[in-house]
Amino acid sequence: MTARVLRSAWTQAATMVALIAVALALVWWRGPDWGSVADAFRLVAWSWIVLAFFLNVVSTLFRALSWRLTIAQALPARHQPPLIHVLSSFGVGLIANAALPGRLGELARVATLRRHLPDAPSGTTAALVGTVIAHRLFDLVPATILVAWVLVAAEVPHWAVVATLAAVGVGFALFTVAWLGARRRHRPMVLESMGSVRRVLVMARQGLSVLNAPVPLAGAILLQCLGWLMQLLAVWATMQAFGIDAAFPAAGLVLVLMNVATIVPLWPGNVGLVQAAVAVPLRNYGVPYATGFAFGLALQAIEMVCGVALGLLALAREGISLAVLRRMDDEGESAENAAEGVREMSGEIEPKPEPEPAPEAAPLSR
Repeated sequence: MTARVLRSAWTQAATMVALIAVALALVWWRGPDWGSVADAFRLVAWSWIVLAFFLNVVSTLFRALSWRLTIAQALPARHQPPLIHVLSSFGVGLIANAALPGRLGELARVATLRRHLPDAPSGTTAALVGTVIAHRLFDLVPATILVAWVLVAAEVPHWAVVATLAAVGVGFALFTVAWLGARRRHRPMVLESMGSVRRVLVMARQGLSVLNAPVPLAGAILLQCLGWLMQLLAVWATMQAFGIDAAFPAAGLVLVLMNVATIVPLWPGNVGLVQAAVAVPLRNYGVPYATGFAFGLALQAIEMVCGVALGLLALAREGISLAVLRRMDDEGESAENAAEGVREMSGEIEPKPEPEPAPEAAPLSR
């Protein structure tokens, strides 16, 4: 077992290094004038960068509150987790997504929250995984609003229009499937004999209860919209830091293209691709390519620093190490079976029970 884990770790490390090397080579070869990029950073107004960072923190808070509202509809009242546990679990998911491939952070936050519910029934894990799926689907509403506004108010390149509409279409198809699944009254149990795909669908249905409650559903979507609005303002603040005097819809265009550029992870962070996707359209607003590229680097760095900082705070509060998160990735179970991966990780991060006191010796008879 140890040899297999070591081989897997070495293979993943070698693959990661190779992908990073290829990405850096492409960025260096096809990138901007790096002297101009350095000059753009020298002229940055750092007070705007600080504001953008705090706006990202507020955006994360709104998203975590949206997830809590979704959880409230999926679990019975006696098993509702406290807000602090939801926030902490969400933070663990942020740093897991930053440190591990494959969006394992979504399972990490479920596993972290599940250990705070020791008295909840066995189906709670499946329901929590479903709430994560529902929570991700709620992004479709603010994303659609943002895309519609950008298409009307901003100067969008043709390639960006096609890619954006395709992403929105796929999102609507997934949301429709989820809503129809939530409408079904019968919720089957998650059985070991089910295939991986069917198990995921059943888990999603168990966590999509919020779709049948109009008021909580509206509240969860509103919180997601507020999260996106804070992120949009963070993009605008970063534009001010770099002296980019473009119309406000340009910030919306940047936010849309950043999300489109990260849908398919071609290499870690898609560094270079994200910056090019941001810098090329900004040329229509009179922004030099090097300045737009530096602006894109700063945007991605702010988002990453926000996630890592909040994640480290959450790890410290939960008493979890990054090594535990890496072990989950090394074992590779979560990619094949989400529920099993969460159960294994919950066991890994479960605090060790305190040893029971030894029974007192019986008194000796005289």
